Amino acid sequence: MAHDRRIQTLFGIDLPILQAPMAGAQGSAMAVAVSEAGGLGALPGALLGVEAMRKELALIRQRTTKPINLNFFCHSPPAPDTAREQRWRARLAPYYAELGIDPAAPIPASNRAPFDDAFCAVVEEFRPEVVSFHFGLPAAGLLDRVKATGAKVVSSATTADEARWLEDHGADAIVAQGAEAGGHRGIFLTEDLANQPGLFALLPQVVDAVEVPVIAAGGIADARGIVAAFALGASAVQIGTAYLFTPEATITPMHREALRQAKDDGTALTNLFTGRPARGLVNRLMREAGPMSADAPAFPTAGGALMPLKAKAEAAGSADFSSLWAGQAVSLGREMGAGDLTRTLWSEARERMRS
Repeated sequence: MAHDRRIQTLFGIDLPILQAPMAGAQGSAMAVAVSEAGGLGALPGALLGVEAMRKELALIRQRTTKPINLNFFCHSPPAPDTAREQRWRARLAPYYAELGIDPAAPIPASNRAPFDDAFCAVVEEFRPEVVSFHFGLPAAGLLDRVKATGAKVVSSATTADEARWLEDHGADAIVAQGAEAGGHRGIFLTEDLANQPGLFALLPQVVDAVEVPVIAAGGIADARGIVAAFALGASAVQIGTAYLFTPEATITPMHREALRQAKDDGTALTNLFTGRPARGLVNRLMREAGPMSADAPAFPTAGGALMPLKAKAEAAGSADFSSLWAGQAVSLGREMGAGDLTRTLWSEARERMRS
């Protein structure tokens, strides 16, 4: 079975496998390993300041000459909502008391920085081959500056309407993000989660809706998912959760153990940790306070009040208040290096396509 090779040509990569950018779970080491193996490694910028990003990019450029994807969120910071913040603190107060934390202590800042002029200057300095966005696209002026560097622009769509919007506004390729995917939903034209399609319903409809090449994401963790995605018109696949099992992942020991124990029904969408829906492994907080709650402050501020709880619990070896991002194919994960995983996935997929 042949597959659409446009992504490989567009990005200049050997293998049609993209490592999903996973903020807080990886850095330059994973990106380098995947790119050196022939896929497209990614560096997530959402939790990095400008200088931290520059340092990571400098390491990447020292260690590989292969193409790289630099990823950003492009949300709008929320307006303050004191009433909602107070409701959230009240909801968490029993946990503060349980762990011996002062519920009246100042809330730490919780922030995921959106793409802005300073980040755009980093793109202009390092000129990554691919720049990807989550939650739509940045303002036209910033997007024009990104394109002027020669970077190919990618963003995530959770519906065919979002895919059309992205193509109309300048995306060179689109990630079709099925509801199975771990981490934050890329949803940006609506807030309605009830109608979000799974990947294998979404993918062929996105392929039919746009002319640009489409990358499949969500629930793909082995060769079977890769081949199925190609059969439905994908030009490449983007894989996240499977890379969390690699030694290059910077997740906590508690997160790593939870991944090992996870089953197909062990994840849920939740807004408790950031204020936007994201898929993760179900833990105590999700069971007792959600997984979705109208009290959780708007993205990205919800996590501030959880920081003291997370720190205290993790120090005691508990992930009760930690975000454990993972997709629905988590039980298919294998423990091996990120480069070896990339090569193995493609070798196994190619063998299946030949049979």
